[in-house]
Formats: sequence, C-alpha cells, structure tokens
Amino acid sequence: MLPPQPTAAPETPGDQTQAYAAETGNPSAGAERAEQARSRDRNALAATIPTPGDDTPLGRDLADSTRRRIQLTGRVFPKPVSPRVLTVANQKGGVGKTTTTVNIAAAMAQGGLQVLVVDLDPQGNASTALGIDHHADVPSVYDVLVEGRSLLEVVQPCATVDGLFCAPATIDLAGAEIELVSLVARESRLNRALLAATAEGHAFDYILIDCPPSLGLLTVNAMVASSEIFIPIQCEYYALEGLSQLLKNIDLIKAHLNPLLHVSTILLTMYDARTRLSAQVAQEVREHFPTEVLSAAVPRSVRVSEAPSFGETVMTYDPSSSGALAYLEAAGEIADRGARR
Repeated sequence: MLPPQPTAAPETPGDQTQAYAAETGNPSAGAERAEQARSRDRNALAATIPTPGDDTPLGRDLADSTRRRIQLTGRVFPKPVSPRVLTVANQKGGVGKTTTTVNIAAAMAQGGLQVLVVDLDPQGNASTALGIDHHADVPSVYDVLVEGRSLLEVVQPCATVDGLFCAPATIDLAGAEIELVSLVARESRLNRALLAATAEGHAFDYILIDCPPSLGLLTVNAMVASSEIFIPIQCEYYALEGLSQLLKNIDLIKAHLNPLLHVSTILLTMYDARTRLSAQVAQEVREHFPTEVLSAAVPRSVRVSEAPSFGETVMTYDPSSSGALAYLEAAGEIADRGARR
C-alpha cells in the first residue's frame, strides 16, 4: 500500500502577494494583482449562492447578506494617496457618531490600514468601545490640547484589532472648553498637534476624530484640523433639521478658519427598512447629496449597541451581524474613494 501523498498547504494572501511581487518585480503592483485575484475568487464564490423566489423574502435577504459577506470578508483595502483626516461630526446627539467612528476605524484596520481614532468627546465613549483605559491619570487628548504634549505620546494601541490606535479622552477634557478660551490660537491646537505628528513621521493612513454633540471649541478644533467632514445621519426627521444647522456652521468655519473644509462623506445610520419614514429620509438625503452619501446604510442592530459594554466594536464582538457587515461595506467605500483622490 502506497503511503499517503503530502498535501500542499493552502496558499495564503501573503503567499499570493509575494508570488505576484516576484513576477512583476514591483511589491505595490504585486499586492494589487493579488487582491484582484482574491476579489475574483470571492465574486465567483458569491455567484454560486442561489436566489430564492419572491415568495420567500427572508430567504432572499439571507442570500443577499451571504453574498455581500463573501465579497467583503478578507478584503484588503487600498491605501489612500495621502493620509486622510476625517472629522466625524453632527451636533445632534444620538445619531451614532461614536459608534460609526469606532466601527469604521476597526473595519479599516481589519482591511490592512493603519487607523488612529482621536477621542475628542469628554464622555470618552470611543475610548471605552476600543477597550482603551481613560481614567483621570492617563495621558490624553487634554494634555495635547491644553499642555501642548505630543499627540503620538498619548496614543495607545487597541488590543482587539491590529493596526488600530486611539488617543483617549479623559474627564479633564470637559474643562478644556473653558481653558482653551485664554490660549493663543485656541481653534488650531489640534491642527498643530497633527502637523507635528506628521513631521515626526506617523504611519497612519486614516485619522478619525470623534466630536462631542455640540459646536464648542473642541468641535471647532476638529474642523480646523481636517479638510473632510464625515456626517452620520439617523434616518429620522429631526436628523434632517440638525443637518441643515450643521451645514451652516461648517460654512462659517470654512469662511473664517479653514477654507479647505468640506463634507466628503455621509452615512445613513439606524436605518429601518420596515418603516416608510426611514426610506423617505434616506431618499431625501441621497437627492441632496448624491456624491457624498455612501451606498451602504447601517441598520438598527442590537449587536452594535451591545458591543461597547464588552470593550469591543461590533467588528470583533459579532463580525457576522448585519451591523458589522454594513460598517465593513461603508469602510470599503471610504477606502476606495481615498485611493482615487
């Protein structure tokens, strides 16, 4: 009886990238060709999922979700042409700013990008969601804004996602609004810190700034420090009223402090496909902002709400949930846009 023949180990994404890099003599081109090959494989596998008939809507939804998950899982996101700084802002509370910030950041990091979350909200919810310690004695964004400390000195890595980092917020940040009033160049303290980090050679592809639900000096600092505004919008009527006021404030800051500021990305959150209101709000937003609104919409999801209580994002807490899939899809769209700029 012949001994069993040894089987070859399955080819990993790293093996594919190295093989294409050796073939082309260009590591960057090799990585791109390897990702294109993996994308074709994922699309071919997704095409094998059967489509149920119209009489089984739940089956159709399940098949669609399975195809999207196959196409997105394991995808390597393209790096931006240059590092991007996005301010996640909406002065209306409860629209999913912090949830969107941490989950988009985690999804990007899982896609191979280096991502920094700057927690500018005194509540420190983004720090909590990323499992980052942020008690009063921890070096934080407060030290950067008020004391002039280097931003890179306060950055901490996220334990659950490689490539994800956070500059935490502590309760001291609640008093920063008052303390900043008497400081020189109070609106550009964060901008100077980011420029100094760039000069020190930070390796972040994306920097996401999570703002408090107000237009105080902290939010103004965030808008001066970036050229792009990322707006999460809850699919309810009050969110539209808040959006119009936010756009007026963005125009004011653009006119007086940061002429490069513009709304680059809008994400619909808490979308409920069962209600007519969500569909109407989504349609209205897409009509007014056809190029800014992402095609992905984040549905209402208990898993998304549960994840922070475990010090995690939904991307690691329940990666197969509908919320995680939507955030992964949105992160891919943002990364694709950044690669084309």
